[in-house]
Amino acid sequence: MCDMKLAVDKVKRLCARRGLNVTTLLCEAKVSRNAFYTLSRKPSVLPKSIQSLAAGLGVKPSAILKENKSPTEEAHLLNKQVDAILRRFKIHDRENVRHTLLLLREKPIDRLRRALIRAQKPDIH
Repeated sequence: MCDMKLAVDKVKRLCARRGLNVTTLLCEAKVSRNAFYTLSRKPSVLPKSIQSLAAGLGVKPSAILKENKSPTEEAHLLNKQVDAILRRFKIHDRENVRHTLLLLREKPIDRLRRALIRAQKPDIH
């Protein structure tokens, strides 16, 4: 199994490309210098539980981790979903479909809370 280690040299190169130094990056990221260099000395920055799960499955830890998509990628995926629904159901209100899909991504309790708050507001029409 491959451990995932913090690559200080890569961090420094990426900082240089953006015209930053490591100290500025750490300040902006709200990561202490001590924490950063402690992480850099560890054989792995992954929690033991992730490593154990991956080992139990016989895979690299990266195989069970989910990478967050950029907002642009998320918007692209949402638009593809909307297009598929519009093709299948011949619905004409694209914005309504998009809004519904966004709502369905939220936890039901969060949708309920927002609806209850909205119901308590006076009607402005």
